[in-house]
Amino acid sequence: MVDAPTAGSPGSDLSETDPPEADRTDRTDVAVVGCGPGGAVLSYLLARSGVDVTLVEREGTFERVYRGFGWNPGVVRLFDEMDVLEDVLDLAHETVAEGAFSLYGERVSVLEFDLLDTDYPYALMMEQPALLERLVDRAGAFDGFSFHPATTVTGLVTDDDGAVRGVTARDRAADETVAVEARCVVGADGRYSTVREEAGIDPGLFESPIDLVWFTLPAGAVDAGTQGQIAREGVLVHFGLGGGDLQVGYLLRDGEWPAIRAAGFDAFRGRVAAVDPDIAAAVDDNLNGFADTTLLDVSPGIADTWTRDGLLILGDAAHVASPIGAQGNPLAVEDAVVAHDRIVRALAYSEGVVPRSRLRAFEARRRPTVERVIALQRRSAANLAFWLDHGRRVPPSLVRVAAALFGRGAARSRIARRAIESFALGDRSVTVARSHFVE
Repeated sequence: MVDAPTAGSPGSDLSETDPPEADRTDRTDVAVVGCGPGGAVLSYLLARSGVDVTLVEREGTFERVYRGFGWNPGVVRLFDEMDVLEDVLDLAHETVAEGAFSLYGERVSVLEFDLLDTDYPYALMMEQPALLERLVDRAGAFDGFSFHPATTVTGLVTDDDGAVRGVTARDRAADETVAVEARCVVGADGRYSTVREEAGIDPGLFESPIDLVWFTLPAGAVDAGTQGQIAREGVLVHFGLGGGDLQVGYLLRDGEWPAIRAAGFDAFRGRVAAVDPDIAAAVDDNLNGFADTTLLDVSPGIADTWTRDGLLILGDAAHVASPIGAQGNPLAVEDAVVAHDRIVRALAYSEGVVPRSRLRAFEARRRPTVERVIALQRRSAANLAFWLDHGRRVPPSLVRVAAALFGRGAARSRIARRAIESFALGDRSVTVARSHFVE
């Protein structure tokens, strides 16, 4: 392990600029804002490496709405390297060994995981609350870890040179204002990141030609044998959530949702029925109108910078992934694994606030992978938008022939296989720096 100076030591003096007046001041090596996959994984890895880490989460409980449910084989590998895979598999989940969709009623296998070069030939579909709670519990076994739920970050503490020295927050449970002084602040607080906004970093959002409306059907409401359906009348995606429930997404063109809502819920159900009558019947039986649906913002983006002196952002705070290929969780977990190594080294080889020069290696390592994945997602979104516009004009017989040819040819196409493996296996060069662990 590389020894890191601890908060309060001469090498971590943060008193150069006093934080705003607060009811309470906490001091730590690393303040992680946001207990999503990236923040929870990073906090666990840092705590296990002997780093004092404070995890701040806006919500008071883990039981909240998440939109990322997929964990690809690349993440499964990283869970194993973190020594948490056994814990993860103890939680409610569904194992996916094949990626398939229905094209005009023709089942097309896009990916068989056991054909990939991996020791983990499956993906996991599971809801996040239990997983995040388990990671926080594992981090809590280490003395240097502290978790603050129901605590809303309100700003960054900076010095005259712009270096980030901590965060200000409101602890709603204690009804206190809090200043958290840290050598490094990590913004892992998602698409609408407060940390990124307070730092004045542009999220770099791209326009999306499609939108996605999500709704959940209870266990047993419908039997879905694929991960999606493409028909002349529209596109549906669906997957299990680990407890038997089914998450369903209806694809539409960007900006189309207001007109759909204006036409009424019966008209929306009719659109779903045109693609799959069984799912539409389940919608009729289990949903109480538009209140049980959510329009998901799917615009991807890549922030113009991910680091400052004393600051690093990761996951959706640094690069927003669209739902295509279920890449949000894998990218965030990979970010956390790389950030863990870089931050531990930066703490050991610098004094006081961690300089940007020590953090830039994280961005240099991760940006090429992220740019490649986002580019693949944008191309896929453009193709789906084209289908929504023109799919009705394609004769079903031609589509079925194309589906059969695609099913046989995808595995032989180097370009197609490279894209599929990129989504399924992630960045295989990312590995957990176990040498930092304090056993």
